[in-house]
Amino acid sequence: MKELLPSSMEDCEQIAFQDFAQKAYLNYAMYVILDRALPHIGDGLKPVQRRIVYAMSQLGLSSTAKFKKSARTVGDVLGKFHPHGDTACYEAMVLMAQPFSLRYPLVEGQGNWGDPNDPKSFAAMRYTESRLSRYADLMLDELDQGTVEWAPNFDGTLNEPRLLPARLPNLLLNGTTGIAVGMATSILPHNLREVAKALVMLIEHKDIPLNGLLKHIKGPDFPTAAEIITPARDIRSIYETGNGRIKMRARFRIEEGDIVYFALPYHTSAEKIYEQIAAQMEAKKLPMVSDIRDESDHEDPTRLVVIPRSSRVDLSALANHLFATTDLEKSYSFNMNMIGLNGRPAVKNLKTMLLEWLEFRFKTVRKKLSFQLDRVATRLHILEGFRTAFLNMDQVIKIIRQADQPQQDLIKEFDLSSEQAKAILEMRLRQLAKLEEIKILSEIEALENRQKELETLLNDQTAFDAYIIDEIKHDAKKYGDRRLSPIQERKEAEAFSVTDVMEVEPVTIILSKNGWIRSAKGHDIDPEKVKFRSGDSLLCHLRTRSDKPIVFLDSFGRSYTLYTHVLPSARSNGEPLTGHLSLQNTARVSFMLSETQGEYFLVGSDTGYGFVIKFSDFLTNFKNGKAVVTLKKQSALMPPQPVTALETDTIVAVTTKGRMLIFPLGEMPQLKKGQGNKIITIPRKERISTDPEKLKFLKILPLHSNLVIHSKKHSFVLKKGNQADYTGIRGHRGKRLPRGYRNVDKLEVIPDEFQSV
Repeated sequence: MKELLPSSMEDCEQIAFQDFAQKAYLNYAMYVILDRALPHIGDGLKPVQRRIVYAMSQLGLSSTAKFKKSARTVGDVLGKFHPHGDTACYEAMVLMAQPFSLRYPLVEGQGNWGDPNDPKSFAAMRYTESRLSRYADLMLDELDQGTVEWAPNFDGTLNEPRLLPARLPNLLLNGTTGIAVGMATSILPHNLREVAKALVMLIEHKDIPLNGLLKHIKGPDFPTAAEIITPARDIRSIYETGNGRIKMRARFRIEEGDIVYFALPYHTSAEKIYEQIAAQMEAKKLPMVSDIRDESDHEDPTRLVVIPRSSRVDLSALANHLFATTDLEKSYSFNMNMIGLNGRPAVKNLKTMLLEWLEFRFKTVRKKLSFQLDRVATRLHILEGFRTAFLNMDQVIKIIRQADQPQQDLIKEFDLSSEQAKAILEMRLRQLAKLEEIKILSEIEALENRQKELETLLNDQTAFDAYIIDEIKHDAKKYGDRRLSPIQERKEAEAFSVTDVMEVEPVTIILSKNGWIRSAKGHDIDPEKVKFRSGDSLLCHLRTRSDKPIVFLDSFGRSYTLYTHVLPSARSNGEPLTGHLSLQNTARVSFMLSETQGEYFLVGSDTGYGFVIKFSDFLTNFKNGKAVVTLKKQSALMPPQPVTALETDTIVAVTTKGRMLIFPLGEMPQLKKGQGNKIITIPRKERISTDPEKLKFLKILPLHSNLVIHSKKHSFVLKKGNQADYTGIRGHRGKRLPRGYRNVDKLEVIPDEFQSV
C-alpha cells in the first residue's frame, strides 16, 4: 500500500529554481513599484498616504472637525486598509502634516510634529492629535459622487478607493520621493496658482509648446523662502526631459556688519550648518570669522548669524565661500517618474504629465456630472409622482384608505412607477399642505434647469472645458498662495583657496630621515640644532612662506603637495609624513621644493638625463601624488635645482669619474613630466662596469658666477673666463678635471664678487 501512495514531492509543483527566483523577484518588484514607492499621476499619492486620507475622512476628521488622537487614525488605517507597521504608517502621516516638508500639507496637527532642524523629533502618536487640512478637501469633495472605482481591502470586508478624485494635480503641487526596485522618483513641489494657470492655458490651447507653459510655471516652489538659483535654460531642460537637478541657496541680509541667514534651503537643518561652519573655524579655515550664533526662536524660526572678525572682511566673498562649503547651498534631484493612467511607471516631461492629468480630470468630471444627472433624473421622477398625487389628491387618498394593495392600485390608476408609488405612500400628512405643493413645483423647475445644464456640459465640449476651467480657477483662488521660493539666477559659488584663509608668515619646514615632518615659524631657526627622536636625524629643510604650497619628491620621481597649515608645530617631534601622503611601496621622500626658490627647476637622474619643469607642474591634489620624473632601474633622482634665468643660466654636470660639462640651460627641453633629454654622455661600458659611472653633481650656474670645486682637502676656483675649457654641447662626453680633482666631493656656485675660497 505504501508504494501506491504518491510521495510528498510528487504532490508539489516542480519548477526550475532560476524560473522561481525570477518570478518571485519580479512580483516583489512590481508590488514595490505599484503599491508602495511610486505615486499615481491621478491623485499624486502613494497607497499609504491615500489610505490615511480616506481613513481620516471616514472618521469624520474634516478640516472643521475637532482634533482626534493620531493613534486612533493609525489604528483605523492599519486595521482596515494598510496591514503594515504602525511606525511606518505614523511617519507617513507626520510627513503629510509637516509644513516644512509638504508645500500644501494634507494633515493638520496639534502637538509636537517635528521641526526643520530635526524632522524626526516628533512625539509619539499617542501624544499628538490630527485632522485633515483644508487642502485635503480637494481630494475628498467628490468622493461620494460616483467618481472613483472601489476595491476590496486586504481582507475583503470593506471597500477602499483605488484613487482619490483630486481636483488639482497634487503630484506636481506637493511633489514626492520614493525608491522602488530598479527605479526611483523625486518630484519637487510647485506653486498651486502657477500650475492652475498652466492647466487653464493647456485646456484652451492643447497644442501650446512647453515655453508657453513655462511662462506660468517658472520652476519648483518649496515650502521655504530660500532662493532657487538654477538658470532658466536648465529648468527648461528639466521640464523637457523630466530629469535634472535644482539648486537652492540660503538668503541673507547684512545687519550691523554681520551676515544673518533668514531662509535656508529645503530640508536643511540650521544646526547642521552651524556645525559645518564651526568645524571650519576650529580647523582654522575661516580666520575672518570671529563667531557664529544660532538665534532662531518662535519669532524668527530661522536666524543664523555669522560675525566677521573685522569690518575689512569682504562679506560677499565670505558668503560665497559658505555657500560652496556648507548646506547653505544644496541641490535636489528632479526625476518625474510616476505611475500613469495605463498603470505603468514612466518618466514624463511637464507637458505630458499635465495633459495626462487633465485626461484623468476630464474622466473624473464626466463621471461626476453623469452621477449628478442620474440623481437629478431620479429626483425628478419622484417629484413627477408627487405632482400627479397633488393633482389627484382626493382619489389618491381614497385608494390609500380603501385598497388592499394601494401601491399596485396607484401604479395602475395613474401609470406610476413602483418608486413613485412607494414615495407617495411614504409621504407625511403635512406634505399635503398647499405650501408643500408649491415647494415641489419649484424644485421640479430648478431640477429641470439643472438637468439641461448637465446635459449641455456633457454634450458640448466647449461648455465642458469652460466648466473645468472655472473649477480650476475657483480652487486656485480658494487654496492657492503666493510663491515662497524666489527664482534668482546666481553665479556659481566659489570656496576660498587655502592661501586665501591663512595668515602669511615665513616658515621653516623640517624633514627627518625617518620621515617625520614639522613646521616652525620664521627663518631664524637653525635646523641643525633641532632635536629629533632617538635614532633619527635631519634629512632636509625648506625656508618658505605659509601661503606657498610645498612640493615633495620621492625616490621614485613622484611629486606630492601639502600646505603648511596641516603640518604640526616644531615644538614637538612632528608627525610621520605618511599620515599626509600615500607613498608607493618602498618610496621615501628625498627633496622638498617651494615656489619661493624659483618658478622653474632643473630635474634629472644620475643616469645623465633631465629636463626643465615649471613649479606649477609639480602640484597635485591627489594624496598618492603624480609621476613627474621617469627613472630607470637602479637610478636615483638628482637634487632639483632652482632656475634663476632661463635665457642666461648654464648647467654644470659632473660625473663620478671626474668628467665635467658646461652648456646653456636653453638646450634643455621644458616638460611637464618624463625622462627628459641626455645631459652628459656616459658610455655603455662605463655604465655596466663594476664601478659604474654616474652623474654626481648637477648645478645651475647663473650669469657672472664662478664655480668652486672641492676634492678632499683641496679646492680651486673655476672663474668665468676659464669655464670655456669645459663648455660644450648638451649630451657630449665632457672634459676630465685636472688630476687630483677628479674625485669631486663638493661643487659650489658663488657670485663673481666673492671669488675667495
